[in-house]
Amino acid sequence: MSETTGAPADHPAAPADRPEASATVTGPPAGTAEAPAGAVDAPAGAEEAPAGLPVAPGTVAGLDLKPALEAVLMVVDEPATEEHLARILERPRRRIADALRELADDYTVQGRGFELRFVAGGWRFYTRAEYAPAVERLVLDGQTARLTQAALETLAVVAYRQPVSRSRVSAVRGVNCDGVMRTLLQRGLVEEAGTEPETGAILYRTTNYFLERMGLRGLDELPELAPFLPEAEAIEAETQEGVPSFDPDAPDAPGGQDADD
Repeated sequence: MSETTGAPADHPAAPADRPEASATVTGPPAGTAEAPAGAVDAPAGAEEAPAGLPVAPGTVAGLDLKPALEAVLMVVDEPATEEHLARILERPRRRIADALRELADDYTVQGRGFELRFVAGGWRFYTRAEYAPAVERLVLDGQTARLTQAALETLAVVAYRQPVSRSRVSAVRGVNCDGVMRTLLQRGLVEEAGTEPETGAILYRTTNYFLERMGLRGLDELPELAPFLPEAEAIEAETQEGVPSFDPDAPDAPGGQDADD
């Protein structure tokens, strides 16, 4: 009899506890194994990570946190903020911050060739200073190789339309050119030239090294634009308000792959 009445009594209690746990964030309700660590950071985490998401194998929230952070940071082009990582990995920001600092300490203790730094409000992998000569050797060695057709086309667009954003270069070429732009930056042929006032996009221009390699005294010695590129008015029409006529984030077609990076 006690067993029969005890079971129903337990069931109403469980739903009652859960609303209280979500409503009273500062309370230390008994829950999963992660509840004690998450109870302190719940106010920050409640805003930065979706609440009530099931943590199951195969989901982002079910991934091991540190390996997931390493995988994401391996592909970022600029420092990733803790808030952004918290949204991506569906974890409280405090847990993300703690895991990042632990990873940074681990890499230092292990003497890895890279380090995890907090720079400009975000986290990103960087080559450790003592191993920079090896990276420089690789980059400089790559400069002896000839530029691909895709790289030459991209360089021509930058030369004639500078300062110009990546999205506008992609609009002229008709394919995504992020990889080629990185190659041109690494080789010192183009450089950043501020930002576009309307969109905030980074602008690029050619360098003095470009002029040296091309045998030019100045940009005024570049050959005439036509017939190799559309007229300036046509380019502006295609990219009016910074919106290209195609999806700049789409990958290149197999036949026109930018294989230079």
